[in-house]
Amino acid sequence: MPQTAPLTWLYVPADRPDRVARALATDADVVIVDLEDAVAPENKGQARAEAVALLATPQPRVQVRVNDVRTPYGQADLHALAALVTGTCGIRVPKVESAAEVREIAAAVPGVPLHPLLESALGLERAFEIATASEAVTGIGLGEADLRADLGVTADAGLAWARSRVVVAARAAGLPAPAQSVYPDVRDLAGLAASCLEGRASGFRGRAAIHPAQLPVIVNAYRPTEAEITAAHEVIAAAGRGAVALPDGRFVDEAVVRQARRVLRASRQETRQGGAETSRP
Repeated sequence: MPQTAPLTWLYVPADRPDRVARALATDADVVIVDLEDAVAPENKGQARAEAVALLATPQPRVQVRVNDVRTPYGQADLHALAALVTGTCGIRVPKVESAAEVREIAAAVPGVPLHPLLESALGLERAFEIATASEAVTGIGLGEADLRADLGVTADAGLAWARSRVVVAARAAGLPAPAQSVYPDVRDLAGLAASCLEGRASGFRGRAAIHPAQLPVIVNAYRPTEAEITAAHEVIAAAGRGAVALPDGRFVDEAVVRQARRVLRASRQETRQGGAETSRP
């Protein structure tokens, strides 16, 4: 696993080893080698073989997204990868709808971190059960494209409750804050930045990407600003004096102090990860 909590995840189709190599050469914290949506049905076998070849040596930055384990493709993925995924960041499991599914997968690949994706109304309703189904679960997330289709949602606002639900479920389960789902328009970097800022304000932490150009935008949006860092230091300096008001009128109590500490932890993490050569506007 990466030494610090991941901030960027980059999807790449497993049947394109040239793209996998390029993805591994980027600054993505985690490279998601995808056997599912990015691979056409006729190429599933080739994609699985390429993943097996890649994982013949440990790949600590790689996470594998398998196919739906209720399908023959998914079962073949688990069988082929069971002895290899221990050297990775784990398995990203799509379309999870029950805790029982999670436990079955954990038994099939013991000791491997699992990241269930909630992509249906039923999966979303069971978010906390899935998040706490096994100690192998190290994070949960939304698969928003499939969730939109299942719910019949056509506007982004229609996913607001679902996004809050997964943030709350992750926190209640003691898991890291979830990462945002992918932003599908790779040319709209301004829209991506705005969406990341909204996600950050809503409790998400980092984001999955489908193109390397999206990576610095995600890091830039999630990195605390200098103003936020300064304000956090001021809050920490006032800690221990009970509930007080700072000279600028900000009220400080223990909850505000906890939030300030979170900002400072994030700023230190991004410094270690490097990050982003560009500055936020």
